[in-house]
Amino acid sequence: MNIDSLFPDETTGELLARASSHYTPSYRQQPIFLTRGEGVWVWDRNGNRYLDMVAGIAVNSLGHAHPRLVQAIREQSEKIIHCSSLYHNEPALALMDRLTDVSFADRVFFGNSGAEANEAALKLARRYQKTVARQPDKTDFLSFNNSFHGRTYATVTATGQPKYHEGFEPMMPGFRYADFGDLASVERAFEQAEGRIGAVLVEPIQCEGGLFLPPKGFLPALRKLCTRHGALLIFDEVQTGIGRTGEWFAYEIEAVTPDIMTLAKGLGGGVPIGAMLCSDEVAFGFGPATHASTFGGNPLATRAALEVMRTIADDGLLDHAFEVGEYLGQGLQALVDKHPGKCVETRGVGLLRGLELVADERNLGATIVPECRDQGLLTNAIAGKVLRFVPPLIVEKGHVDAALEILDRVIAEA
Repeated sequence: MNIDSLFPDETTGELLARASSHYTPSYRQQPIFLTRGEGVWVWDRNGNRYLDMVAGIAVNSLGHAHPRLVQAIREQSEKIIHCSSLYHNEPALALMDRLTDVSFADRVFFGNSGAEANEAALKLARRYQKTVARQPDKTDFLSFNNSFHGRTYATVTATGQPKYHEGFEPMMPGFRYADFGDLASVERAFEQAEGRIGAVLVEPIQCEGGLFLPPKGFLPALRKLCTRHGALLIFDEVQTGIGRTGEWFAYEIEAVTPDIMTLAKGLGGGVPIGAMLCSDEVAFGFGPATHASTFGGNPLATRAALEVMRTIADDGLLDHAFEVGEYLGQGLQALVDKHPGKCVETRGVGLLRGLELVADERNLGATIVPECRDQGLLTNAIAGKVLRFVPPLIVEKGHVDAALEILDRVIAEA
């Protein structure tokens, strides 16, 4: 029994039963309660330790309980946690300074999540076309099959995966879809829209859809196409941003500059925050009271995000993420070579990696994930068959070796 628990007299089984009776049936949590973390490790209430290769779904950039982040949160909580957007606060300004210094952007809007950041981007794009560009007919959005952009009505409509739409129809009008990586498909969509597409929303790497990288040259060509048609280019970097790929942002890999970019996940290192960044011209699609967020840009979240960015820079974590990510990629490729009857391929960049499993009646993803957990490794499966590895940016090669050893053993026995 865990004496530090809020429920010291109840077993984990009893708590799991309680939780299942309280939650809306929206989640399929694994049957453990995580109670603390340190670095790349987490512990459950029974004292079991796990190597965390999920990092809160690419959120815990600095791992768990990083001293600098803990201190920043503690100090800020003793000053002021929330003041709303009715007033300025210094952490928000300092974070905007840092974000605009390292990106293409001039202006920032803060929210609380990736979905909120994408909502802000969609609203800004439509209003920009109406009020600044004076193209009121450009009301449609183009996104991509197999994409993922959030769970609000607009962002789930933009998400090009029918399984996320099921039961919520009718979806919002004005959204079109093309095939990711297929420029001809994009060109057809523009032609069919007859001038109504006002913005293209794209992940530079499709994350939740299965970790798919676009073919080289696709994103630069997409930029040119948007410019030619007078459409804004929005990069959803909710999962790829803030060092995950070894660059601050994935758009830097092919030097493609969007008009709008969205961030969340790794930005706050575990504290909820979302951000929508844009150029000066596009920003004036918004005016006073046209969009807002009560909690967006609060001092606690922005101070945490500022410390995340400072630590990444001070500790050289961009280069580190790329180097260790390459090492992880090589290790995953070795597993593909060793287990050809169970593994298809590995793909990714930096510390954003996926291992695709053979999709057959064995349902390997559903077997491997819990078995890895039982052996002390946390990972998860996306698209039903792709094991995702998004560890903290502080992960070392020794941790990668330990993860690969467990994974090798589990795959062999699956």
